[in-house]
Amino acid sequence: MRPYRLPRARKKDVPIVAQSTETTDWVSRFADEVIEESERRAPGKPVVVASGLSPSGPIHLGNLREVMTPHLVADEVRRRGHQVRHLISWDDYDRYRKVPAGIAGVDESWAEHIGKPLTSVPAPKGSAFPNWAEHFKAAMVESLAELGVEFDGISQTAQYTSGVYREQILHAMKHRGDIDAILEQYRTKKAPKKPQQKAVDEAELEAEEGSGAASEDDGSSGSAGYFPYKPYCGGCGKDLTTVTAYDDDTTELTYTCNECGFSETVRLSEFNRGKLVWKVDWPMRWAYEGVIFEPSGVDHSSPGSSFQVGGQIVGIFGGKQPIGPMYAFVGISGMAKMSSSRGGVPTPADALKIMEPQILRWLYARRRPNQSFKIAFDQEIQRLYDEWDKLDGKVADGSALPGDIAAHARAVRTVGGDLPRTPRPLPYRTLASVADITAGHEDQALRILSELDPANPLGSLDEARPRYDRAEAWINTQVPADQRTIVRDEPDAELLKSLDEASQQSVRLLLDGLAEHWSLDGLTHLVYGVPKVQAGFSADATPKELPPEIKTAQRTFFALLYHLLVGRDTGPRLPTLLLAVGQERVRALLGA
Repeated sequence: MRPYRLPRARKKDVPIVAQSTETTDWVSRFADEVIEESERRAPGKPVVVASGLSPSGPIHLGNLREVMTPHLVADEVRRRGHQVRHLISWDDYDRYRKVPAGIAGVDESWAEHIGKPLTSVPAPKGSAFPNWAEHFKAAMVESLAELGVEFDGISQTAQYTSGVYREQILHAMKHRGDIDAILEQYRTKKAPKKPQQKAVDEAELEAEEGSGAASEDDGSSGSAGYFPYKPYCGGCGKDLTTVTAYDDDTTELTYTCNECGFSETVRLSEFNRGKLVWKVDWPMRWAYEGVIFEPSGVDHSSPGSSFQVGGQIVGIFGGKQPIGPMYAFVGISGMAKMSSSRGGVPTPADALKIMEPQILRWLYARRRPNQSFKIAFDQEIQRLYDEWDKLDGKVADGSALPGDIAAHARAVRTVGGDLPRTPRPLPYRTLASVADITAGHEDQALRILSELDPANPLGSLDEARPRYDRAEAWINTQVPADQRTIVRDEPDAELLKSLDEASQQSVRLLLDGLAEHWSLDGLTHLVYGVPKVQAGFSADATPKELPPEIKTAQRTFFALLYHLLVGRDTGPRLPTLLLAVGQERVRALLGA
């Protein structure tokens, strides 16, 4: 697989925030530590940061934190003129554990492959890729390219089957007693009781499944002793094997398969069909690659976990444990759990269909790794975009706080340059409303959007892209059909006939002001102003100048308009809806 690369940093590149503000920016603080640690361990060599992903199923937005944390740090280190390698180890030589639910083209017949390497499992039916691992890896690679993430991808299948780790495997087998002694310290310890947590946090503890085989056993112990290596069976191809004998001098290893009964004796110095167990494999790679920085999930940080145990085992291979934070998990609005083994888990590709790369990068950049956060696929995405646009404006006028400036800068650009942006970033909620109302008719969408600001009309829908496309995708994929907006074909004659005098007057005031106020700002002023004028106040009166009853009158007026236009008591923002419907049709539906 060819890695996705961006240009190297130039020596004149500087940190993304000034030194005086670095205390507000977690990325800069980690960059300081990484540079210092790298100069101490490997002066003059590229700084190595690492991530590990297992393509055991859809690689979800929780797994993305495993990549984004070192990516952001690596990008800052590059800005300061240092060479950096961001390794992504594809753990595609891990065993296939179970058949994930809800995967198109996969049924229970895939259960016969449980125990095989992920690269030996067939891809879902209809896939263009040769195996299970490549199928799920491909979507992540494409998303990382869109997010501007530079990395060197390493297939663990390729590493193991080509014999790259042969010396490390033989070394681990020779020192299996030392490894076993370290692991034994933790085997007898009872895991501490989990603290009481909110239900969503409890569920999130399993989010890391499929991102490094954290639950894999730590090696086989039998009558022949402990062995940190597991062969894949030469008969059935599965790892349900037990090593029954090993000779350190000749490296002859004998194993038996507990699944099919196959047995053979091989020379481990020539044999490439097997791997070190996870709790040995991970620290071996730290030493082999010289990893300086790698984050780990909360499940890797408890007593006896792979990260903690690996900190002791890595010394056997002559290496040191990387520095790096424990990171919290990522949730989804309305979804309590993210696990690769369950269907319907949102992936980076899913998020990038409804939000621009900058927004997704910002979500990971603005929170310290140990802070959990949620990604909105529901109505909250509109509030998120409002927040982003407000920050964008503050950054532009110089009023943003230093930490917010840093997170914004990391979201919109990497050391290789700015990510592509929407030329005219109109409000996401407005674009979503327009996409909802026009139902895919681009000429109608352009007409409405060009009327938002008559003094500076939109010349082409491309000016609003890709944000418009993201908003349209959100409407089409995330908004239930019963919440979509359908404008009436005919006036509601019965409702119009039943209106009392005050309601009739409010509708007349609106109709009288349409032509004069036909813009987004103008219509906003008009629809909020009608109840004020009816109550004897100026349309320009501020909330402080008005009694509380005006808010109630405004809500009643808005509900009436929604019923007359779309047959419901709610809908898109009224100014946007009115523009979408058009003056002539609005007048017809309101009984003019």
